[in-house]
Amino acid sequence: MPLAGIAPRRAVQLMALTALLAAYCAQLVGALKPNVPLLVAAAAGGLALDLYLQHQQPGLLSLLSRVRFDVMVRQLLRDMLILFGLLQIDGIEPLKEQSPLTVMLLSSYLLHFLIQGVTIMVRRDRTVPVVTRNVDVSALGLSPAPPRILARRSSHRLLYLSVPVTVGLLTTAATADAVWGVLGLGISLALSLGGALYLATWLLPGKRTADDQRVREWFAGWLQEYRPTVGLYFSGGATSAYQANMWVSTLAALDGKPLIVLRERFMVQKITATDVPIVCLPKVADLMLLEHSTLKMLLHPSNSGKTSQVLRIPTIKHAFTNHGESDKLSSCNPYAKAYDEVWVAGPAARDRYQLADIGVDDHDVVEVGRPQLAPIRPYPGPPPADGLTTVLYAPTWEGWDGNPGNTSVVLAGENIVRELLADPKVRLLYKPHPLTGSVDARAGEANKRIQAMITEANAAMVAEAAAGNPGGSDGSGAESAESAESAAAAGRGVQRPGPEAAAELARAQAELDALATSTFRPGADEVERMLVQSSPEAGRAEAVQAASDAWEAAYWASLPAWEHQIITDSRPGIYACFNVADVLVSDVSSVISDYLSSEKPYAVANTSGLTEAEFKAEFPTVRAGTILGPKAKQVPALLEAVRDPEHDTLVRARAELKEHLLGPSDPPSLERFNAAAVALCAKADARAARMDARGESDIPSQRRDAAEEMELEPEEPAGV
Repeated sequence: MPLAGIAPRRAVQLMALTALLAAYCAQLVGALKPNVPLLVAAAAGGLALDLYLQHQQPGLLSLLSRVRFDVMVRQLLRDMLILFGLLQIDGIEPLKEQSPLTVMLLSSYLLHFLIQGVTIMVRRDRTVPVVTRNVDVSALGLSPAPPRILARRSSHRLLYLSVPVTVGLLTTAATADAVWGVLGLGISLALSLGGALYLATWLLPGKRTADDQRVREWFAGWLQEYRPTVGLYFSGGATSAYQANMWVSTLAALDGKPLIVLRERFMVQKITATDVPIVCLPKVADLMLLEHSTLKMLLHPSNSGKTSQVLRIPTIKHAFTNHGESDKLSSCNPYAKAYDEVWVAGPAARDRYQLADIGVDDHDVVEVGRPQLAPIRPYPGPPPADGLTTVLYAPTWEGWDGNPGNTSVVLAGENIVRELLADPKVRLLYKPHPLTGSVDARAGEANKRIQAMITEANAAMVAEAAAGNPGGSDGSGAESAESAESAAAAGRGVQRPGPEAAAELARAQAELDALATSTFRPGADEVERMLVQSSPEAGRAEAVQAASDAWEAAYWASLPAWEHQIITDSRPGIYACFNVADVLVSDVSSVISDYLSSEKPYAVANTSGLTEAEFKAEFPTVRAGTILGPKAKQVPALLEAVRDPEHDTLVRARAELKEHLLGPSDPPSLERFNAAAVALCAKADARAARMDARGESDIPSQRRDAAEEMELEPEEPAGV
C-alpha cells in the first residue's frame, strides 16, 4: 500500500520500523565483509534511532515488545553484530581468553539485570496500599522518588548506558585497538554499578517507605481524626474522570465532612482541583477500613464492576446519582436497584424508572435537581439582528450497543455542519464527545471530516476577505454581492483580537495552572505526589473557581468573533459553551437536559429511523426542540426561529419540559440535594442505633467471612 493511503501516524511508524530494520541489515553486511565504515555508521545510526523512538514513538516500541523484539533483544543484537565484525578485522580477537572485551560486555548485561532487580524492590517498597491527595501524610515519613532513569525507565537506561559501549567498540573496529572498547565498557560498567548502588539507598531506613501495615494503621487513625460523613465513590477508566468531576463541587458544598474514595491509582491525578480529601483504596481489604469509619453515605456517579465491593459495607448508605440523565436505556440501568436510593433531577427520571420496570421501587427515587447546572446562564433572548448566531453542535458518542441513533456524527453530522456553514450569519462551535470514534471507526472518520470542513470554511473566509469578497460564495455575479451584503450585515470580518488578548489568556492560563494543578518533578512517583499534594491551603477551591471564570472570559475574548471553533479540549467545558451559544444542536443525551436549564432553543438529530412522532414519543427530552432529519434540511427553519421570537413556538414547551426534567427552581437544587444527603445520613444513623440496641451477641457476625470472600474474588474490570 502506498504511504499516501496510510494514516500519518501509521506512515511515520512504518518508516521508522523500516529504517530500524535497514540499520540492522546494513550492520550485518558491514560485519560480514567486513566494511568498517558501514559497520560503524549502521551501528551508531541504529542506536541513535532507537533512542529517538524511545521518546517519540513509544507505541511502536511497545508493539515490537509484543513480538519479543524488545529493547534488550535489539541492543544485544547490535552488540553481537559489532563483536562479530571485530572477529573479521585483523589484529582484533575479542574472544581470546586474554581479551577483556567479551567478559566486560557480558558483565554490562549482568549489571543491567542487577539494576532491574533493585528497581523492582524499590518500586514494590514505594507502592503503598493507600494513595492520598489533600491529606497530611507527614506522619508517614515519606521520601522523594529516586531518579526516573533508574527507577522506571529501564529501556532508556539500557540504551543510554550502551552509548559508551557502542562508541568504544566501534572505535576499536576503526583503529584495531582494543583499548577503546575496554574504555567504553569500563565507563558503562562504572555508571551501571554506581546507579545500582545509588538506587539501593532507597532500601535503607532513611529513605524506605513505611510498610503496608503501618500505612493502614495511619489511615485508620486519620479516618478517626478527620471523621468523614459524606463521600463520593468512583471507579473507572482514564477517560471517565469527567463523570466524577461533575459532582466534586456539589460534594464540597454539602453539610458534613466530605471525602472522595477512588479505586484506581491513576485516577487520583484525574480528579479536578478541590480541597476535598481524596483517598484511593485499590484493594478490597483496605476498602473495608471504611466500615469502621464515621462515613455515613456515598454518592455514586457511575456503575462499575468494583461498585459491588463497596456496596457490601452495611454501615454506609449509597445513593446513585449517575453522571447525566437522558432518555437512553443507560439512564435507567437495572443495576440501580442495588443502591439504597436513586437520586434523579426531576419527575421525568422518576417516570423513566417506573416505565422501565427494572425493580427500582418508587419510594427509593429521590428528586434532587442538578445542582452543578448553577453556572448555566438563563436565556437572554434572541441574538442581535445585525450580529452572528452562535450555534453549538455537541453530538454524543456512538455508545456500546451499535445503535445508529446514538450519535448523529456518522449519518447526519456532515450534513448538519454543511447546512450551518452555508448560512453567512452563523458562527459554529463544534464540541464532539471525547469518546467519539472509540467504538465505531466510522464515527472517528466522520468526526475528522467535520473538523476538516470547519477548518476549510475558516480558511475560505480569510481568503475571500483578502480578495475583497467577504461573502462566502463562489465569487460570481449577484450571488456574490448578496452574500457579501449578508456577511456585512452580520458584522462578519476577519479581524483578530490584538496581542493583548492572547497575553491576557496566557496570564489567566498560568494563574489557573498554578492553582488547579500540582507541579511535580519529572521523576515523581505516587509517594512523592502524596508529599507534594498534602493538606491544601484554605480557600484554594474558591480561588480556582475565580481563576476558571477569568480564564473562560479571556478565552472567548481571545477568539475572533467571526471564526468557527473546534473545541476538543476539556477546557472550556460544555457549560461554558452553553453560555455563549444561542442554540444547541445535539443528540439524545444528558447534554439536552442540562442545556434546557437555560430554556434556550435547541434541536435534536433523529438518525434512529423513527418517524418524528415516534421519536418524540420514545424520547421525551426532544419534545420541546426542533427535530433534524439525517439530511438536516430543517436547519434554516431552526435558525429563523432562533433569530425571530415570533417564529419560536416552543418557548412555553421548553419551560414546562425544564421543570419536568430538572424539577422546580424553588427551593434551589443544591438545597434539595443537601436535604437528601442529610436525610440519607440520618438513615445510616438510625440503622447504627438499631444495631447498637440489639447488641452484637444477638446477631451472628459474618463480616470477617464476607471480607475473606471478597479477597478471593478476582478484580473486576471497570466500566460495567
